[in-house]
Amino acid sequence: MNFNAHIRPADSQDVGTIYRFLCELEETQLNAVAFRAVFQRNLSDCRVHYLVAEVNDEVVGFISCHVQYLLHHTGKVGEIQELYVVPEYRNHQIGRQLVAALEQLADAHGFVNLEVTANQKRTHTHRFYQNLTFRPSHFKFVKEFQ
Repeated sequence: MNFNAHIRPADSQDVGTIYRFLCELEETQLNAVAFRAVFQRNLSDCRVHYLVAEVNDEVVGFISCHVQYLLHHTGKVGEIQELYVVPEYRNHQIGRQLVAALEQLADAHGFVNLEVTANQKRTHTHRFYQNLTFRPSHFKFVKEFQ
């Protein structure tokens, strides 16, 4: 059974729900104070787009996109940073609806590309994006500072 979710911009009242989602996604307990500060800052940044999916007035999914003007693309590029759907709502088209809403936003704002990076261990995520016509074209290298 597929659900027709209501997709809307996230707002400050969504912070607790999105915090839970991201802790589950990252499989760790994120610093709640720092998370709230970054979330609030990004809500006011026109280069950051946060969308949530609601079913029966319950937030069941989240997607975030950060936008940059990149020289090597000679234009505006959006990068999906996070996508999370509550486990009970997976395989019911919620993730596809969130990506579709983001694609409409990207088209309306003149993006030249929409990109996403997924952890190598998340092979189901790779298949999800490839089914949505994203193609694997780059490797991402990370150096952590802590």
